[in-house]
Amino acid sequence: MPSDDPILASRADGPAVVHEPGGGEPDEPRYRPIESYGLIGDLRTAALVGRDGSIDWFCPRRFDAPSLFAAVLDADIGGSFRIAPAIPCSSKQLYLPDTAILLTRFFSPTGVAEVTDFMPVGLDPCAIVRRVDVVRGSVEFRMECTPGFDYARASHRVTVDNPRIAQFVAEDGRTTELAASIDLSTDGPAACARFRLEQGQGEWFVLQPSGCGPRWGGEAVQHSLAATRDFWRGWLSNSNYDGRWREMVQRSAITLKLCTYAPTGAMVAAPTCSLPEGVGGARNWDYRYAWLRDSAFTAFAFQRLGFYEEAQHFANWLEERCRETDPDDPELQIVYAIDGGRDLSEQELPHLEGYRGSRPVRIGNGA
Repeated sequence: MPSDDPILASRADGPAVVHEPGGGEPDEPRYRPIESYGLIGDLRTAALVGRDGSIDWFCPRRFDAPSLFAAVLDADIGGSFRIAPAIPCSSKQLYLPDTAILLTRFFSPTGVAEVTDFMPVGLDPCAIVRRVDVVRGSVEFRMECTPGFDYARASHRVTVDNPRIAQFVAEDGRTTELAASIDLSTDGPAACARFRLEQGQGEWFVLQPSGCGPRWGGEAVQHSLAATRDFWRGWLSNSNYDGRWREMVQRSAITLKLCTYAPTGAMVAAPTCSLPEGVGGARNWDYRYAWLRDSAFTAFAFQRLGFYEEAQHFANWLEERCRETDPDDPELQIVYAIDGGRDLSEQELPHLEGYRGSRPVRIGNGA
């Protein structure tokens, strides 16, 4: 995970070369290392943001919903949402201290820029907010948003009737809206924009299901950023840990919190699916579910750190699972859906390449 400390982040592991999903130089990989992604979320779902400014994994509304962006599982057709300098450059990621607000800093030959990514907590159903700022010099950016509805199984069309709002309409009727502070255009299935910012200037983009939530503007984005920052810092203030590893323990606590499903108290093993245990292998499982053993360890960690509400919320969820068992066969399953569902039928998605060719891609879990 990225470091909170910009000094440590700058020393971490050298420059990170920017790659476009499905592109890059011939001698560069089409897939980024998993550790080059930062995680954002709203306690219902989460997204992976690469150091190149590309969101390559996102399932709207809830962790186990069909993906909208899945370039991490197929760099060509999975879908992604990228904002980055038009000229490839080195980049680093760090979190705003004590929050789940992610900063991706680009070191362009002409200036230094930042993309701030976060998901407002408590906004129903969900939204991804992205703010672009130039802190030194001048930087030209390119934005490209190409959804891949339903694990890239559903085609879509994109329209820009209002020059600053793009509508993506899937063949099954689902719609997603991209609002921006600048004019947008279309290029095939993608919404695009090119823009140049000088020092002190900024723009914003918000992705959310169409017709849901507020209409966005500059003040709303700024207010949402402040509210999200205050939420995470307020939550973290409940921690009773004050040892020498405080920064790392708190960052781990935030990551565990990002894997909780607030409506029920369930805890997913991971917010992703089908990332391989070994690259090129077939052990590619869907971990967007609640394993009782893993969740119990997480609840214990929360309790030890002083986050008693999370531990109690999971205990309530577990009690409901116990009440649902058959008196004649009272055994619990080892894993459940985040809403307590018992049917996790597993299926393969042969149309997806898999992370770095790791097939098959699976959703659901036969465990």
